[in-house]
Amino acid sequence: MIYKVDIKTISRVDFKDITRRVNEIVAKSGVINGICYIYVPHTTAGVMINEHADPDVVRDIEAQLDAMVPQHSGYRHREGNSPAHIKATLIGDSETLFVEEGRLVLGTWQGIFFAEFDGPRSRHIFIKITSD
Repeated sequence: MIYKVDIKTISRVDFKDITRRVNEIVAKSGVINGICYIYVPHTTAGVMINEHADPDVVRDIEAQLDAMVPQHSGYRHREGNSPAHIKATLIGDSETLFVEEGRLVLGTWQGIFFAEFDGPRSRHIFIKITSD
């Protein structure tokens, strides 16, 4: 079964911690040991795993992405959102995690983030949990 999670973003760039929601879906799935796949079907958004204990880490990631991919740099794409496409490519559109004893296997400080680069928008992600 594929689960669909709706996400509303509130600004042009927005990182949403979705760890709790993904863990709830893992629990709901009934899978004890297996794999959790997370996929973002958008070309200007992504998903990443990183520290979620200190919100400054995400702010630093955002600042460095802005430095690497400035908002205005002579891009050719007519919609004007080339930086969002580039940032989404750098972050990636999927993550794969292990499931053990009915929970995601994450490091002590790790969390899962939906990364918006062309908001605000209504988005969604797909999650699939398979058992061993």
